[in-house]
Amino acid sequence: MAQFFQIHPENPQHRLIVQAADIVRKGGVIAYPTDSAYALGCHIGDKDALERIRSLRKLDKNHNFTLMCRDLSELATYARVDNRVFRLLKSHTPGAYTFILEATADVPRRLMHPKRKTIGLRVPDNPIALALLEELGEPLMSSSLLLPGEEFPMTDPYDIRDTLEHFVELVIDGGYCGLEPTTVIDLTQELPELVRQGKGDFTVFESS
Repeated sequence: MAQFFQIHPENPQHRLIVQAADIVRKGGVIAYPTDSAYALGCHIGDKDALERIRSLRKLDKNHNFTLMCRDLSELATYARVDNRVFRLLKSHTPGAYTFILEATADVPRRLMHPKRKTIGLRVPDNPIALALLEELGEPLMSSSLLLPGEEFPMTDPYDIRDTLEHFVELVIDGGYCGLEPTTVIDLTQELPELVRQGKGDFTVFESS
């Protein structure tokens, strides 16, 4: 049975954030709010939790998982970027974007795209997500809470609890945070390439 934390969307209660981070460290899968719908998250090094998310969402081995980061200080550990790409990232984070980047050797192979050796990375503009990432002190392996056969991600925390109470260890109620997933942008080539249009505005990258 999943625990259910009601966390203030603008001033997250520290004790609940600490408990949520502890659940992640102990191998739990959590449903939590971001700036573009709810997401599933687990510890970056937990293979079993990752496979549970993959099974729940029925994802194939080519799916790019996302590293949810508190800021760009963790970027060099997990992605290879040049100065041009770094400037782009700095200008558009935090925000509702997922960036596809070339992964470093520090990224577990199971998180990479198996052929391209890339990783998705993003910095959310959401106080609860950022507080959780700050408490963890490392990225959260993450995936949109978009269930098989559904057109939109789940967005009502009570519906999430009813649907997933036997599949996750924690549901964080952070209020309504929209239906749109992130805009996914591939930055591994010379020009930014739109992979999926979502909440973030891609046109700001077209002249980059």
